[in-house]
Amino acid sequence: MVFAPPLTAALVVVLLLVVTRGLHIDGLMDVCDGLFGGATPERRMEIMRDSRVGAFAVAGAGGVLLLKYGALVSLLAPGHPGKALAFLLFPMISRWTMVAALAAFPYARSQGLGSPFHQGNVWPATVVAGMVAVFAAVVIGGTGGVGILIGATVMALVLGRGMSKMLGGLTGDTYGAINELVEVAVLAATVALIPHGWLEPLPRLLGWI
Repeated sequence: MVFAPPLTAALVVVLLLVVTRGLHIDGLMDVCDGLFGGATPERRMEIMRDSRVGAFAVAGAGGVLLLKYGALVSLLAPGHPGKALAFLLFPMISRWTMVAALAAFPYARSQGLGSPFHQGNVWPATVVAGMVAVFAAVVIGGTGGVGILIGATVMALVLGRGMSKMLGGLTGDTYGAINELVEVAVLAATVALIPHGWLEPLPRLLGWI
């Protein structure tokens, strides 16, 4: 409401980087360098641990940030009354998919940022997180929100399976990469659905009934 859509979108992208301290985008960059720069799981893991940034990392991060910015500009354009819903929906769903990937696939390292989350039985917490995600998706986005949630979960599991096969398991970096890629996908889905009225909060849907 204060700035033009392009500047607001840029501020949102920067804010997402600041509040996460760049942790997720750093994971995406490490994954891009490791998966595309190594030929064996051992070599890929070695590259991911390297603090230096390669061309694959720059291309991956640049592409994701550009797509995220473009989607946000589209959402902020006049005539999109449901844009506030998307701003609530995409970070919630992307965080849920990290939980789903964490529970579904083994951890590749003995120590790392993701290792504490694999200690003990992760399924009770995963079920609770899933229930919260479904409830939030229904309340925020109605049937469209549930559809996006299902699609994002499938996407995260496919990505997790592919990364796990290439690395021998998942790491904290892969969770960050999944979060970034799902954020872009959810934003793109909301851009496609909102103009058609397919993303409506539950109270409004109940009001129609």
